[in-house]
Amino acid sequence: MSGRASGATTPGLEWIRLGDDGARFVYAESGTEFVAWGVNYDHDRSGRLIEDYWHDEWAAIVEDFAEIKALGANVVRIHLQTGKFMKAPDEADVDALQQLERLLKMAEDTGVYLDLTGLGCYHKQDVPAWYDTLDEAARWDVQARFWAAVATTCADSPAVFCYDLMNEPIVPGPKKKETDWLAGEFGGKYFVQRIALDLAGRTREEVAKAWVDKLASAIRKHDKRHLITLGIIPWALHFYPGARQSLFYSKPVGEHLDFVSVHFYPEKGQLDKALDALSVYDLGKPLVIEEMFPLKCSAEELESFIDGSRAIAEGWISFYWGKTIDEYAAEEDSLTSALVRTWLERFRAMTPAILGTAEAISRTITAPAEEQ
Repeated sequence: MSGRASGATTPGLEWIRLGDDGARFVYAESGTEFVAWGVNYDHDRSGRLIEDYWHDEWAAIVEDFAEIKALGANVVRIHLQTGKFMKAPDEADVDALQQLERLLKMAEDTGVYLDLTGLGCYHKQDVPAWYDTLDEAARWDVQARFWAAVATTCADSPAVFCYDLMNEPIVPGPKKKETDWLAGEFGGKYFVQRIALDLAGRTREEVAKAWVDKLASAIRKHDKRHLITLGIIPWALHFYPGARQSLFYSKPVGEHLDFVSVHFYPEKGQLDKALDALSVYDLGKPLVIEEMFPLKCSAEELESFIDGSRAIAEGWISFYWGKTIDEYAAEEDSLTSALVRTWLERFRAMTPAILGTAEAISRTITAPAEEQ
């Protein structure tokens, strides 16, 4: 992996595209290989989603991005909520789109790229009542309008690394009709979402392909340049060793997905199992581990997982929740704070090796004027 460059180019950001072989990322103009090394900025230190405070506390977001940059990250994954961007089934929220445009400019000024993950319904209480009453076809129409609005807003920005259609979508099984679009709760949030409640005589592959095609088409009508992906649950890990293929990245379901995104949380003492499961997703497209954290293993083991995956992965994205290493260190009596601090320190220390240059953590970026 040597010779890879960091995500910061000054002045401005260079567009990211697939390499000519379709198996790696490169800077569009120079052709230099790009590796995604970033964090999920999915909520702040108090659990709030970005739309909950990005109007009133913009300076905090600017500060967080600077802190993320200082860790060596070149990608920030942002999670956009359906109910915050769609005022009605056929009406996008102009204020939210304007704030997204502001975020793009700030990311460009800071020198980081955005992984824009859409269609979130993380806070169940904030999901519009009208959205849950829609049938599958009408719900998909809203989702397509969401992506059309986001793509129109972002089409000309080099700060977008990719569009992630939805966080961890799932398709129902053949023998059960579901009643809830959201599946399971974790830490007060719903990260998993069904794209259908009933197969209605279709195969799971037919449902998945129709959905991916519809949303990708909605994006491509307005933005033919930015990459499209889909962050999935690695069933090859959870049903190891039985699940040896991916629904959403199978052919032809994943035809319009430019690269593979999977979410891996290796378990203690099971590094080989995690790496073997990860190999299932080495499909000839770039592979990004879009979520990772020492949730079930030590920080040292997660670092070993990253090292072990470097032969096949083109990116790794962890988490940042609005607290610096020093702030975590000050919370001496908290085991959780100690865990996060230790991991952030390791993440920062790994940056030169992952990105192939010490320059990644030595650059200084002038804070955007809006912070002043």
